[in-house]
Parts: sequence; structure tokens; C-alpha cells
Amino acid sequence: MAAPVNRFQRAAFFFATYGVLAALSLWGAYELRFAAEEGLAQQHSAGAYLYVQRPLVLLWLIPLKVLLLGAWGQFRGVFYYFRLPDAFRMGMALGTATMLALVLAAVVGTGNPADPFDPPNGVLLVDFNLSLVLFMGFRVSIRALRERFWSKAQATQGVVERIAIVGAGQAGAQLASDLLSRRGHGIEPVCFLDDDAAKHGLHIHGVPVIGAPERMPELAEKYGVTEIILALPAAAVRRIREVSTLASASNLRVLVVPSMAELAGGRVRASDIRPISVEDILGREPAKLDDAAIDAMVKGRTVLVTGAGGSIGSEISRQVAARSPARLIILDQCEVLLYQAEQELIAAGAGALITPIVADVADPDRMRDVFARFRPSLVLHAAAHKHVPMMESQPSEALKNNVLGTAVVARLAAEMGAEKFVLISSDKAVNPTNVMGASKRLAELVVRSMQANSGGRTAFLAVRFGNVLGSSGSVIPIFRRQIAAGGPVTVTHPDVRRYFMTIPEAVGLVLQSATLGSGGDILVLEMGQPLKIIDVARQLIELSGLRPDIDIEIRIVGLRPGEKLVEELQHEGEQYRPTEHPRVFRFVAEQASPDTPEAFLARVRALLPLEGQACKQGIRELVPEYVPFTE
Repeated sequence: MAAPVNRFQRAAFFFATYGVLAALSLWGAYELRFAAEEGLAQQHSAGAYLYVQRPLVLLWLIPLKVLLLGAWGQFRGVFYYFRLPDAFRMGMALGTATMLALVLAAVVGTGNPADPFDPPNGVLLVDFNLSLVLFMGFRVSIRALRERFWSKAQATQGVVERIAIVGAGQAGAQLASDLLSRRGHGIEPVCFLDDDAAKHGLHIHGVPVIGAPERMPELAEKYGVTEIILALPAAAVRRIREVSTLASASNLRVLVVPSMAELAGGRVRASDIRPISVEDILGREPAKLDDAAIDAMVKGRTVLVTGAGGSIGSEISRQVAARSPARLIILDQCEVLLYQAEQELIAAGAGALITPIVADVADPDRMRDVFARFRPSLVLHAAAHKHVPMMESQPSEALKNNVLGTAVVARLAAEMGAEKFVLISSDKAVNPTNVMGASKRLAELVVRSMQANSGGRTAFLAVRFGNVLGSSGSVIPIFRRQIAAGGPVTVTHPDVRRYFMTIPEAVGLVLQSATLGSGGDILVLEMGQPLKIIDVARQLIELSGLRPDIDIEIRIVGLRPGEKLVEELQHEGEQYRPTEHPRVFRFVAEQASPDTPEAFLARVRALLPLEGQACKQGIRELVPEYVPFTE
């Protein structure tokens, strides 16, 4: 059936089609009510209803139905798309028409069989039921015919992949529906796999649920399946990992559907599938945030994000922009990264909120100008040098950016009356063995010193967390590049373990921490159990459809300068305090640094001209727990 090409043609098409269906329905209702009475004693009244009243009722009831269907939006849709919301609106339109006809008959009806405005109640009720069957049946039939024949013909123009869907819940059902209705994808769902035994043997959109995922080894031979698509909850990380292992052993490619949050937000369709990533199998149950508290902190305020071009800073900017600040200042010294962050925010609809600033946080004059112009209420300080080996060879640069830059921004936040200053710190700041970690520890001490000497107008906080999946310089992108190049994948030590979080979760908890902490606190995000880096490498290789140590070599290269086997989260002497959020912990030091901020920073500046071991030894005097790497 050809689709109408413009608004007028579409309206005429719907009017004619619905008019015919309405006429058939009403005609049939009279037949069902009176045809059996012809030839009986009531023949004269039955004939009047059938041959006199019925044609006259058709003249006004059909236009009424069609007009109400138009009022309920039935002319605006695509004819061959018909889902539950369309059925509801259609039912409301037809029900309204029936109610109006019943009211009209009660008000102006005369009881005369020839009266066109007094159709029998029985006829109107039968007409309503017939209308539902005819109208909805016709629309469903058109959709079914299109999906079965037209879409199928489109699909045969290319190669069709036969897939199995793991997870027969809401996401899996929506995925099957999308794929069946859009066969042009070249993907055909042939079966479901689900752990719920109550669903085994059932059909969803005509696709059978054949059993549990453990039946995966027989999929290729019995069903011709070449890929599986995971439609499991994000919280089911362990099961996702198990199913991925089963698929790898069965030589099946693994894809995943978007999360239910993305589907509910309308950003993607269930059929927007993607390859499974390490974030899916290493992720954790998403943290529940106190959105009301975060909104209250951000909404209507000016927020400054430093390091906004980086992995963490750009995600902070995205999440802040989504919470309606009065203005969002995104600042970075790298023009290229800042431009990319700006374009992402503009594409997300936040262009009117943002002001990009190219600036170095260690430049006090430039930063003073920024603070004087915008007077931010909330400062989220993510600017930092964070690459461990690079900072190990040039410690003065780590001190300049991570320590003195933090001091510049923190001091201006206090001077300009910011409500909160939040430093993004690292687990490497705890008992550091590298320059980067030691510089982050010094930045924490700067924040504590500012809190003790700023007069209390600004609350200074630091938030520590570990490795962030996919962030710049993290191990995951490095492994992916090595796998793409054919290997080897290099691991520093077989026993190295790291804490991992996803970027959105880490940033969400940073914002949550900002609502919980009071001045001088160091807040630590709960990161679960540390994972072996060599296990992460193996899983990434398997996700790429390859075999560790067979297709891709895993090579142990030795610990890098300043690298620990396992990172820590708490300094000796820091006291644990709970917070209102189960995934945010507060650590309070016994006492602040005895130095004033000026005296403390003067000692840091004195180290800048030094190089190598001399600079590191000077850092150790400021951070006694620091154990520098010596060559």
C-alpha cells in the first residue's frame, strides 16, 4: 500500500479509509440487531430501522467518528505504524463518538423508528464493538503485512545475520520488536535465551525462548546463529561476564543493547546495538544518586570546571550542564580538547549555558581575571598532570600544575566567595611512590591548609578515586591499541591490581560528594575490589574475538618507575567517618598542615628549579610517607 506523500493526501486517505470502516461497522450493527426480525410480527419496525433510519444515521455518525479520530491524532501518524498508544487513542475517539450518540438519542430522540437521531442503544453498543475490531484489526493487519512481506523483501537484498537474544525481559522484547519491524538492519532474531525457567517454551513476538544461556554451544549448528545480543540489566555484571565467556567458547560474537536509562530517555532505540566492551563486564551496579541534593547545589548557579577538556573534566561538564546551572565555565589550557568538549556540549543543547576559557590554572593573573568576571559559586578542579611515567621524569612540572595550580584556583575561590571548591584527587596520593601521586597529596594538603586559613566562607573538599575506565592514559585504551596492532599486550606485573570505575559513575559520585562533605574533608569513593590488570587484558582480548597467549601475546614488562602493585585509599592517621551515601566515605585528618598556605607554597616553589632526584627528595620532606623511585 503506497504511503500518502503530503499532508492533504494523507488526510484524504485517512478520511476515506476510516469512513469506509465506520460505514461497514454501523451497517453491520443494524444487521446484527434487526435482520433476524424481518418476516416476523415486528417486520414493520425492523424494516423502518433498516431501510429508513440506517441510511440517515450513516450521514451524521460516520463524519462524527472520523472527525473525532482526527481530533485524537489518528490522521497524523504513519499508517503502517500502530502500537498500543495508537490503539488507546483510537479507542478513546470511538468511545467518545458512541457516548455522544447515546446522549443525543436520549435528549432529542422521539422513539420513532424513522428518527435519524434516535438509533437504538443496542445498535450503538454493537457498533462500538464492531468499530474497535474493524479499525484496530485493519491497522494491525497493514502493519503485519508490511513487516512480513515488504520488510522481508528489503532484508533479502543483503546478508541476514541470525542472532540469539540473551534476556527475555523488557529490553530483549523491545529489541526483537524493533528488529522484526525494521528488517533492513539485516539482523533476524531466531531465539531467546533466559535464566527464567518459567519463560522457557514461550514465544515473544513470535520468537521462541528456547532455554538458558548454557544452551549457547548448540546455537550455531541448530539455529544458524552467528551472534548473540545481550539484553541483560547493567547490574548483572557477573552474569554478563559468564555469558560472554560462553559465547567466546562457542565462537559467537557478542553485542549489547543500550541501557534501559538510555532507552527510556529516547536517545537510542533498542536496535542500536554495539559490541560489548570491557565496561560492560567490569562495571558495577550503578550508584543511586541524590539528584535533588545535586540539583540544589548546581541549579541556577555559576559553575567553573577546570581541566574541562580531559576525560573526567568533560564528563563533569556534561553532568553539570544537564542540571540547569545559570552558567557553566569550562576551562582548559589545551585549545583542541576544550574545543571538542565545547562542541559536545553544544550538540547536547547546552550551548547557551557554556563559556569556554583557554587558560593555565597556574597563571594567577589570567585566573584572577576569570574569577573576577564570572564569580563562580561552585569550583570543580579537575585540571592536573596525571601520567605517572611522564611526571616521574619531570617532577617540577607536576608540582607547578598539580600543586601551585591548585593553590591559585583555591585561593581565588576563597577570595571571590565561592561556596565550594572540590579537588579531584587520586588513590595514588595515598602513601605515594611516584611524583604524580606525591603532587596530588600536596594538592590535598593545600586544600586542607586553605580550609584552615580562609575564614570559613568557602568549603574546601578533595575527592579520591582510582582508575577510570576509558579515561585518557588509562590502561584500557592502551590495551585496545595493542590488540588492534596484533599484540603484544604489555602488562607490567602479573600481580598488579587496580580499582576501576566508569567515568559517568565516578563523576556522579564526585558531584554527590560535593553535597555531603564539609570543609576540610577528604572523600573517598567506594570502588569495590581491585582487579588484576592481567585478567582485564585477557578479557579484552577475548572480547575482540581472539585468544590470549595464542592469537595475542601477553608480555610481562616489569613495573614502571613509581608503580605500586596495589593502590591504597586511606592514609595512616586519617579517621573514617560515614556519610549519608553508602558509596562515599569521609576521611578526616588528625590535624591540618602547621604551615600557612604561603609558607607551604614557598617550600614547593623552591623545588621547581631542581631536577630529578634532588626535586624528589625535596618533595619527600613535604610528604614524609612518599617513597621516591630511585634509578
